[in-house]
Amino acid sequence: MGKLSGKTAVISGGSDGIGLAIAACFVAEGAKTWICGRSQEKLDAAAAKIGGDIQTRSLDVSDSAAYGAFIAEVAAQDGLDILVNNAPHVGYGMLADTQIDDFRTNFQINVDAAYTGMQAAFAAMAENGGSIINLSSINGKRAMQGMSGYSAAKAALLHLTRTAAMEGARQNIRVNSITPGPIMTPGTEAFFNAAPEAGSKIENANPMGRIGRPEEVAQVALFLASDMSSYVTGADIPVDGGKANELYVPA
Repeated sequence: MGKLSGKTAVISGGSDGIGLAIAACFVAEGAKTWICGRSQEKLDAAAAKIGGDIQTRSLDVSDSAAYGAFIAEVAAQDGLDILVNNAPHVGYGMLADTQIDDFRTNFQINVDAAYTGMQAAFAAMAENGGSIINLSSINGKRAMQGMSGYSAAKAALLHLTRTAAMEGARQNIRVNSITPGPIMTPGTEAFFNAAPEAGSKIENANPMGRIGRPEEVAQVALFLASDMSSYVTGADIPVDGGKANELYVPA
C-alpha cells in the first residue's frame, strides 16, 4: 500500500519540472492524480512517461473560472484529498524597464490561481479534510535584481498560505508551502546550457555546492500530502540546499 492509496490529487503545472516529479511520486504512492497545464501535447507526454492512474486537463490557471471549475469537477467525480498549486510564472525585468501589466501577470498566475484553487479545494474538502500545498520560491524570501514582480508574488503566496491554514485548521484542511531554491528544471537546464559559467557560479554559491533535483522537492510534497504530516499546517519547508540560511560573504 502506498502512502497516498485511495486519495485523489490535483497538480497544476504538472507536465514538466517540479510538477511532473510530484505527479510521478504521487502516482507511485497510489494516488489518482490529475495534472493540468496549457499544452495538451506536453500533458500527454507527461502522462505517457508516468503511466499508472493519471489524468490530464489542458487549461491556463490564470483563467480563474476555468481553474476553479476544473477542481470542482474533479472533486465531484473522484473526490479531492490533495491540491498542489505549482504552476509558475517567472517574470524577469528591472523596475525601470517593465510595465504594470508585466508585474500583475506574476500575481495572476502565482497568487490569484492559488487563491482560486484553494477556494475550490476548501469547498471540496469541507467534510473530510485534505492537504493543500503551495509552491513558493526562495525569491519570495530573498531579493534579487530583476525579479521584483516574481519575488513579490511568491512572498504574498507564503502569507496567503499561512492565513489559509488558519482558516482551514478546524476542518482538518492543512495548508502548507514548499520553498525551493535553484532546482534543475527544464528552464534551469536551458539557462545552464546557454550560460555555463553563470550556472557554475550559481551552483558553487549554494552551501551544498549543487543544484537540487525536482524529485527532492517531490519527496517533501509527499510528506505534506500524506498522513505523515497530519499535525503540520501553516508551515513552509525550504528545499534549497541551505541557501536561504546563508549569510554570503564573497571570498
